[in-house]
Amino acid sequence: MRSVLFVPGNDEKKAAKALTSQADAVTLDLEDAVAFHCKEQARRTVCRILEKEPARPVFIRVNAADSPHILADLQAVVGLPVRGLMLAKTGSAEQVGKVSWLLGLLEEASGLTTGTISLIPFLETSAALYQAREIAAADRRVLTLALGGVDLSQELGLNYPPESAGLLFARNALVTACAAAGLLPPLDTVWPHLRDTAELTEEARLARRLGFGGKLLIHPAQIEPVHQAFSPTAAEIAYAYRVVKAFEQAEASGRAVIQLDGKMIEYPVVRRYRRLLEIHSPQ
Repeated sequence: MRSVLFVPGNDEKKAAKALTSQADAVTLDLEDAVAFHCKEQARRTVCRILEKEPARPVFIRVNAADSPHILADLQAVVGLPVRGLMLAKTGSAEQVGKVSWLLGLLEEASGLTTGTISLIPFLETSAALYQAREIAAADRRVLTLALGGVDLSQELGLNYPPESAGLLFARNALVTACAAAGLLPPLDTVWPHLRDTAELTEEARLARRLGFGGKLLIHPAQIEPVHQAFSPTAAEIAYAYRVVKAFEQAEASGRAVIQLDGKMIEYPVVRRYRRLLEIHSPQ
């Protein structure tokens, strides 16, 4: 998931546009994008949007585990054709466990296999960052983590995105937590400037270099720049082929360390390039 495009759960027009976009996934938002008095309307709208199997993988961002809206959110979305749920303002592993338990009860009541619905916890506070590893490993439903950088920067007194460097420690925390728990690489925070695609591209490239797998988006115009940033170039794919081929030839003769273009190549390096080819090679 290089790109996950957010749309308000109560806006059918934007949802329809998002589901026909080139985003790798779409998130229908029941949390911050929906006013408090419109939550129930948004749930009904999401159900209507998902009456048919969506053309894109869909997530639903539900309200925080300690909010008064969480139970109604879960009751509304269990059974819909979704890839999973994004859990807003996750603060602890216990909250993930609570939501997983509720989901299990609802899945069982709906005739679904327990554990069918995955979770992506949103980490949006400094307190959550200190528990990133515990949150990542909290439950088998957890697919990866997502960084809520806008909320976090407000808490820290940062002017994001100009002071993006202040979020480096947070980004590192999510990347290492996901790696330690064996999860997919995390999703980087939204870029709030809708039309500033040049700066967005640089920010996305930074996130990729830090170990993120993709970025959260709030406008279709952000899709192509983010895809470019998170996709290897033709030269990178060609080099990966060379690495794997050269190493396999060496391995057949009993060697497990080689040099290629003046660089040392061993098993960890080869695993990385094999993974890149699995994901990005033309079919």
